[in-house]
Amino acid sequence: MDTLPIANGTPLDTVLLRTFLGVVDSGSFALAAENLALTPSAVSGHIKRLEQLVSTRLLTRTTRRLELTQAGDILYAYGRSILDLEREARAKLRGSPLKGRLRVGASEDFASNWLPQILQRFRRWYPDATIELQVGITANLLRQQECGHLDLVFGKQCSRFSETGELLWEEPLAWCFAANQPLEFRADQPLPLALFPDPCIYRESAIAALSNAGQEWRVVFESSSMAGCLAAARSGFAVTVIANSQLREGVRLLGTKDGWPPLPIARFYAFPRTDNPTSTALIDAARHAGTQSYFRAC
Repeated sequence: MDTLPIANGTPLDTVLLRTFLGVVDSGSFALAAENLALTPSAVSGHIKRLEQLVSTRLLTRTTRRLELTQAGDILYAYGRSILDLEREARAKLRGSPLKGRLRVGASEDFASNWLPQILQRFRRWYPDATIELQVGITANLLRQQECGHLDLVFGKQCSRFSETGELLWEEPLAWCFAANQPLEFRADQPLPLALFPDPCIYRESAIAALSNAGQEWRVVFESSSMAGCLAAARSGFAVTVIANSQLREGVRLLGTKDGWPPLPIARFYAFPRTDNPTSTALIDAARHAGTQSYFRAC
């Protein structure tokens, strides 16, 4: 079992901690290097030095992703608190300069799953800043941002954005159905689906996967609310699609081992209209909230 050693008097280096959190938050050394403006070799060196400092492994590699060891999970929680306190101290010493209104757009699943944690952390860091929130479909929110109505958009895509989007984290999409009910839909009838309205990558991914597999389908429940789609799945009324970290009590995931066609990776992005400290602070809080949810679900 990996455990953190008893402190030997050597202080933890906040630079190394920041790199470690960056790797965990982004899910890869390459993305962490890009986000931190470091070379991949520098990121690897920082992780190696940190593991030497605490005398234990913090990360393990699988064929699909990086995973935290038990010691890594402990250090991540403490490291996040340490850097949060550092940020909070700097804000207090500067007199909390981040003020004014930030107009934010968020997709519904983003708002319902991660936004409460994001706002809690942001409020603690910058109590004088205010947020005006609009919830909607990512594509529509981005169009409003182009018209100058939103400063920052949180949303999802299945393709990579190389220009304006800042990747927060990525995770697999999965089929979802009631946990306590058998899946008894007849093979000669269309599969009932509960989906978001167009345009939505969850919807597009589900339809494309079933069509490629030759499975007929029909939308029997449509809702702009993730809670609504999960309720339809929980009741056994229909199958829906969620990101892994959105799994809730009363529903189960259906995978390729069960004969379900594979779904793509969902990528969660922040789209800032301009580069400013307030948007950057909110993006940092979002990255932490989302990756924490993902690692808990893995």
